[in-house]
Amino acid sequence: MARPNSADGRTRTSVQILIVAGLCLFFYALGAWQRSGFGKGDSIALAITNSGADCDVASNLNFETHHGGESETSGESENAKVFEPCNSHFTDYTPCQDQKRAMTFPRENMNYRERHCPPEGEKLHCLIPAPKGYVTPFPWPKSRDYVPYANAPYKALTVEKAIQNWIQYEGSVFRFPGGGTQFPQGADKYIDQLASVIPIDNGTVRTALDTGCGVASWGAYLWSRKVIAMSFAPRDSHEAQVQFALERGVPAVIGVLGTIKMPYPSRSFDMAHCSRCLIQWGSNDGMYLKEVDRVLRPGGYWILSGPPINWRTNYKAWQRPKEELQEEQRKIEEVASLLCWEKKYEKGEIAIWQKRINAESCRARQDDSRATFCKSAEDNDVWYKKMEACVTPYPDVNDSDEVAGGELKPFPQRLYAVPPRIVSGSISGVSVETYQEDSNKWKRHVNAYKKMNKLLDTGRYRNIMDMNARLGGFAAAIESPKLWTMNVVPTIADKSTLGVIYERGLIGIYHDWCEAFSTYPRTYDLIHANGVFSLYNDKCDAEDILLEMDRILRPEGAVIIRDEVDVLIKVKKIVGGMRWDTKMMDHEDGPLVPEKILVAVKQYWVAGGNSTSSH
Repeated sequence: MARPNSADGRTRTSVQILIVAGLCLFFYALGAWQRSGFGKGDSIALAITNSGADCDVASNLNFETHHGGESETSGESENAKVFEPCNSHFTDYTPCQDQKRAMTFPRENMNYRERHCPPEGEKLHCLIPAPKGYVTPFPWPKSRDYVPYANAPYKALTVEKAIQNWIQYEGSVFRFPGGGTQFPQGADKYIDQLASVIPIDNGTVRTALDTGCGVASWGAYLWSRKVIAMSFAPRDSHEAQVQFALERGVPAVIGVLGTIKMPYPSRSFDMAHCSRCLIQWGSNDGMYLKEVDRVLRPGGYWILSGPPINWRTNYKAWQRPKEELQEEQRKIEEVASLLCWEKKYEKGEIAIWQKRINAESCRARQDDSRATFCKSAEDNDVWYKKMEACVTPYPDVNDSDEVAGGELKPFPQRLYAVPPRIVSGSISGVSVETYQEDSNKWKRHVNAYKKMNKLLDTGRYRNIMDMNARLGGFAAAIESPKLWTMNVVPTIADKSTLGVIYERGLIGIYHDWCEAFSTYPRTYDLIHANGVFSLYNDKCDAEDILLEMDRILRPEGAVIIRDEVDVLIKVKKIVGGMRWDTKMMDHEDGPLVPEKILVAVKQYWVAGGNSTSSH
């Protein structure tokens, strides 16, 4: 394909300068719009944009000149359908955990707190507004301890949990002292106690699961020890606990142990935790404990703190009958024994068990009539699948010292070490070579992103989502103490790769983007969508997916959509009516590559207010 002629090259150079200047202005606006926790210009963003006179944006990122698309960076398009704001009472709307809909489902086994999404005719086709006064959360690590009141204006927990040191209301902010029901002296001291038994500080334990997490202080304080926790809690009478967690910059989703399996693959977590989480571990034949065992890596740890541990000493303080607590602990011990877990510690109100590294360590249970084994072929087929009271078998080993499923390197080495699922050939079509090529490809892509948007490395974007994570290459390339990535593996993806992502020391979740994600509105700072719209072509409406992206994206948050050019032109037209400012760019390898990149910034607007734009 010949380039357009120009007598002396000056015309082409002038066009490139104008394009680069336009991109500079676009990202200047992106930085200048940011609002800190007190509603003023974000000092990090302003410092970078004010000093970035050279604006190092690759000059070949000039989609419009090669494909004849619109040249504006506006979020408005003449022919775009305009999406109106939803009513202000939808400010904290969670479509698949709607309180009114939940109350129509059975309460047995927490079924009513599980995902129940609206039918097609009840889906909203409007933009969820931010509450009046909304501001961008504080940067990490300040966000761990402070959340602007306007962003989640719920004081119930400050009263209900006042003596437990969870959360305090101080003027225009909530303060999180780091306390909890089981750690009134602070999460750090509690974690120190756990670390006397569990190798938390040397990278051996990297991924953790916190069931019934409250405001996720356990996960918040594990972060400084390079442990990343996936925390979940239901949307229930403890209003906004998961919302508070995400406002603090801590990974969390709305979820509950109920009647369906957790949306994580087998052998995902190095450690699982319940701190007075009110889950009946011994009920239903130990089904919930068996589900924890499924997602726990061989050699992993389970921590239970609070009732019924050490009930003989604590029953009076808990105001519960001795006999009831004794029976509760007996059932837990019985199931733990069946799972062949070894109790490593019991002191005060804390007990810690360790899962064996393979089935060879526990031959006796093969002959135990109480042990019903799950069908191993189904251990990662979990989306909307009924939870069963069966034991997930270990992968086979060659000797008694081998870790079933493969031993992991300590973090951070495991981030780029070849995951055992790849080495063993468990992921069809993915060899060691293709895995390494994928890692290198994403390093190049992320470097290009950082040239497009200089704020990526600054801590401006704390909560990041990758909507189609594949092997986790994007999250690995962008990994930093300043941010975390929720790696989503779509349930319709051709390969179930989420186990690989966990083996890299990252976290993620299965999800179907034809439905709403299990989170509150405005909980992600940056969303990355690689091939999502091609994947879901003819599966569900792109408009619904984009409206869901808008719901979970913070005002002034950023979006990077990578897809085929024809797909992106359609997407760009839809977002033209969504109060996003957009810019189409070429692939970093040049204009002849059919894959393009659409970068967008969500405008700042609140319920009853006007939006901000680059115009």
